Amino acid sequence: MQPRNMSMSGVVDLAAVKAAGEAKQKAERARAEAARTGGGVTPGRLIFNVDEAGFQQDVLQRSTEVPVVIDFWAEWCEPCKQLGPVLERLATEYAGRFVLAKIDVDANQMLFQQFGVQGIPAVFAVIAGQPVPLFQGAAPEAQIRQVLDQLIQAAEQQFGIVGTPVEPGAEAEVDEQVEQAVPESPRDIALAAAHQALDAGDLSGAVRAYQNVLADDPADEEARLGLAQAQLLERVQGVDATQVRKAAAESPADVKAQIAAADLDLVGGHVEDAFGRLVEAVRRTAGEDRDAARVHLLSLFDVIGGEDPRVVAARGALARVLF
Repeated sequence: MQPRNMSMSGVVDLAAVKAAGEAKQKAERARAEAARTGGGVTPGRLIFNVDEAGFQQDVLQRSTEVPVVIDFWAEWCEPCKQLGPVLERLATEYAGRFVLAKIDVDANQMLFQQFGVQGIPAVFAVIAGQPVPLFQGAAPEAQIRQVLDQLIQAAEQQFGIVGTPVEPGAEAEVDEQVEQAVPESPRDIALAAAHQALDAGDLSGAVRAYQNVLADDPADEEARLGLAQAQLLERVQGVDATQVRKAAAESPADVKAQIAAADLDLVGGHVEDAFGRLVEAVRRTAGEDRDAARVHLLSLFDVIGGEDPRVVAARGALARVLF
């Protein structure tokens, strides 16, 4: 979620974080309702074919509510014929803790290429809109179960996404009843206002709104990510990108110039470049300059999130130049 005239491509999908938080609350309430009414799932809702036209709705949107496992297969692929039935049986057995999307690579070459599939069968997952490679080839069932269990655990712990068994057609009804019965909390109202301000380009208003949420709950991850993103966009608003990059190129030891260029790198989606620039600034400098570069780098980590592999790698690089 960001002002329409500024790009945050490749940085952080705050909308997915927001949807994940909402999905957790919805899943918990719907799961309780399903348990009370004896709701269940049918194989048709757990296993489905996906094409390029339906990928946004069938996979990306659904992944904010339940982990979506993707089976890339083809009719001519013999190992696919071994793996497919195992995945389908496990999808039914797990009864809504994940759903299985089957993609015929011959008919959906664009999806095949976008996921960077090297060979089939290949199995990926999507959680809160984020792709996760799982394994390639016809793996043993015990290994598949282990991977699925880890996926489900990660979806719940990191994103709050929990699949919910519900009878066909009952999900919308349960959601509507729950929404009517459970009023929005002050936290939800405050976050909604912050997101709206960020979408509208009111960056100072968004910063204040996120800070208000964090004042009540400093551990609120959604608000923390939103605040870091709003502050970053506020810093680069109205800057002359050409001049900033020229100053950084001409003065490698100028920490302020490197910090400004790193902000532009991050907004442009060049995450590794932003991190590398500031790690190098820490290596080159000492004293207050070095500390300024280090602190700013840590603030950029907050924009991405501590679990992101790019942050993990940059933390390692920072540790090496510091110690």
